[in-house]
Amino acid sequence: MVVILDVRQVAPAERAEAIREAIWNRVVRVEIEHQPEPDRIAVSGLISDVGRLNVCSVAADATTVRRTPRLARDDRPPSVFLGLQRSGTSMVVQGGREAVLRPGDFALYDTTVPYTLIQPQGIHQHFFRMAQSDLALPPDTLGRLTALRFGAEHPMADLAATYLRRLAEAPHVPDLSVADAVGTASIELIRAALTSRLPDPRPARESLEATLGVRIMEYVGAHLADHDLTAATIARRHNVSVRHLYAILARSGVHLGDWIRTHRLEHCRRELARPGAAAVTIASVARRWGFRDASHFGRVFKEAYGMSPREWRDSRPSARRP
Repeated sequence: MVVILDVRQVAPAERAEAIREAIWNRVVRVEIEHQPEPDRIAVSGLISDVGRLNVCSVAADATTVRRTPRLARDDRPPSVFLGLQRSGTSMVVQGGREAVLRPGDFALYDTTVPYTLIQPQGIHQHFFRMAQSDLALPPDTLGRLTALRFGAEHPMADLAATYLRRLAEAPHVPDLSVADAVGTASIELIRAALTSRLPDPRPARESLEATLGVRIMEYVGAHLADHDLTAATIARRHNVSVRHLYAILARSGVHLGDWIRTHRLEHCRRELARPGAAAVTIASVARRWGFRDASHFGRVFKEAYGMSPREWRDSRPSARRP
């Protein structure tokens, strides 16, 4: 279920409490400091669950968030947050350490230990919450990793940040079994990024291999419109051989060529049904989604949907509306 955060329709005097209730019920119990003028309180964002990973993307004018000693002793299962900075700057304070985050950076914090999040310019972050038991790091290891800045200069952190940003921007996974797999793999990737900062690199390598299939498919989905989306290109971007790429995908029952073609066709089908689609040539839609040859596109589209692209577009009343 996706919860939309938007207090524009809430009376100014009730906004702070509405935000507090949503965050307490779906994310974590914290004290939130807002703008002093109630009519200036603003927040927008989404809260969703991807398997066992809770995702909260927020833009708000709140300046300080505190997990107090009292709240850190609440009865909820111990969790870990990863905060990924979207824009502006912020600071995470926990365990005597301070991490200053800029766009693309992230930091970890533990809900069983008091923490403070300071955002002079307001909150502009993606927050990812997972159970400590799912992250599966020993307590002393977790304590060494909280309130540290993970930035693009660390390759594993950069990889994790790119993936998590894309996940947060499109978090809704309708198939529950797929959502569980994506959530589990996402936590493994987070674990790999965190443990890459430790002296022993073996846990990071193991986690990276375990998430390779999900990361490959996430990359393919994000580059469907690329004309050079080939097995060789995908393998090169993930530092594996083409043979190993196919072996990884076979474990999940994925035939790469069929998957790419099916999802490109679905994007074309949707685009041809949009308002005003009649003003756009079918060939240009096909090219936009990686089909170089319009005749080939027409044949595979009819095979998939039982009608030609033109017949499909003409059958949609919305396509004729500007």
